[in-house]
Amino acid sequence: MAVSTKDGLKVWQRRDRNKQLSIWAGYFVAITIFMVCWQYMSGKTIWMFVWDAPRQGVDIVSRMVPPKWEYANVIWGTVWDTINIATLGTIMAIILAVPTAFCAARNTTPSVRFVRPIALFIIVSSRSINSLIWALILVAILGPGMFAGVIAIGLRSIGFCAKLLYEAIEEIDPGQVEAVEATGASGIQTLAYGIVPQILPAFAGISVFRWDINIRESTVLGYVGAGGIGIHLSGSIDNLAWTQVSVILIVIIATVVISEWVSAKVRHAII
Repeated sequence: MAVSTKDGLKVWQRRDRNKQLSIWAGYFVAITIFMVCWQYMSGKTIWMFVWDAPRQGVDIVSRMVPPKWEYANVIWGTVWDTINIATLGTIMAIILAVPTAFCAARNTTPSVRFVRPIALFIIVSSRSINSLIWALILVAILGPGMFAGVIAIGLRSIGFCAKLLYEAIEEIDPGQVEAVEATGASGIQTLAYGIVPQILPAFAGISVFRWDINIRESTVLGYVGAGGIGIHLSGSIDNLAWTQVSVILIVIIATVVISEWVSAKVRHAII
């Protein structure tokens, strides 16, 4: 808020001149960046296909109806594979994320200068690379199959679980830890009775929430050969079998909805 004078009278202004000019300059820069990006995108876009997209979308949807329901009997096995990939990948991530989180938290790391930066680098690296990219790399190394999918989901989930967990560790009540230490407890006992009970609800919630996310991510890993229902989705799209695609999409949606319901119930029961 600024006050200026006019004819000897004070006049209220929302901002002074310099602040208002800075805001206008920010708007100008933002609009300029938007226009440059839009021009670049327009040059790389075939607008004929864009204008024709609604008609193509309606045509594809019409080919999906009615769904080929008998095809559901073919994909139940891969649905179970998808759930297993998500579950095993989540378990792997949790096992690796727990020590990483303790090394990343300032109040539990063995060394703030050396160990903590390494743990933070692991967290950032895991969160920076999408599970599909991990799957592409692992399929090239390990070959196609569920094992590559499990490892891909696990590597992607380490950063997510470790980041949320180390933040929960840093937010614990130090008084409870000091009270346990005052009894003469060892480091392991302090960890077991002073830290773990405080972070256990957060740990359970993070684990279930990540499992729910991994169910969704696992549905597309088969598209790159990493197992799961995505294998059938890729094959059906390549063969233009749109009635099969509609069944697969319905099954995927149903699986995700059920996993969301299960995870919500478990989180509510734990937390």
